[in-house]
Amino acid sequence: MTSEAAPAGDSTSRDRLLDAARDAFAAKGFHGTTTRDIAAAAGMSPAALYVHHPTKESLLFEISRAGHEATVARLSAARAATVSPTEQLRLMVREFVIGHTARHTTARVVNYELEALTPEHRVVIDELRHAIQQLMREVLAAGVESGEFACADIGMTANAIMGMSIDVARWYHEDGDWSGERIAAHHADTAVLMAGASSSG
Repeated sequence: MTSEAAPAGDSTSRDRLLDAARDAFAAKGFHGTTTRDIAAAAGMSPAALYVHHPTKESLLFEISRAGHEATVARLSAARAATVSPTEQLRLMVREFVIGHTARHTTARVVNYELEALTPEHRVVIDELRHAIQQLMREVLAAGVESGEFACADIGMTANAIMGMSIDVARWYHEDGDWSGERIAAHHADTAVLMAGASSSG
C-alpha cells in the first residue's frame, strides 16, 4: 500500500538517504542491507547517515509511513470525486494500482518488509493500513446498501481487491507488455465485477 517513496525531491542529504535505502531494501531486503550500503549509495559516510536517521529501521519506517499516508490521501480524494459507489470503487482501485506501478520499488519495500519494523512503528503502519482497508469496506458497504453491489462478504471482498492490487508491485515492469494505466483500468473493472456489479457500473 503505497503512493510515495519519500518527500518530493532528492537534493537534501535526508532525501538522498531515503532514496538509497528504498532502492537497497528493494534489491537486497531489509536484513540484507547494511547502513554502509545505504550511505555509499547516497554518496555519504556511514557517520553522516546517523545524523539524519538513528537506525536503519527508522529509514524503513519513514519510507513506509510516507507511502501509506499518501495512499490514504489518494484514495480519500478518489472517493470524494463522485457519489456513486461503483465509480468510487473504480476510481479508488485505479489510484491504488497506479500508486503500485508508478512507484513499484517503494511499494515492494512498504508491503513486503513490514516484519522488520519495531513493534511501536508497526502499530503506526497497521493503523494506516486499517484506514486504507476501511475506505474500501465503506465503499463496498455503500454499494450493497444502494443495490449497486451484491458481494456476500464485504471484508473478504475488500481484502481480495486490495490483495490483487498490491501484488502488482511484485510483478510489474516498466518495459512489460502492459502499461501501468492499462493495468489500473483492468483491475478497476475487475474490482467492480468482484463486488457483484456489472462492468458498465
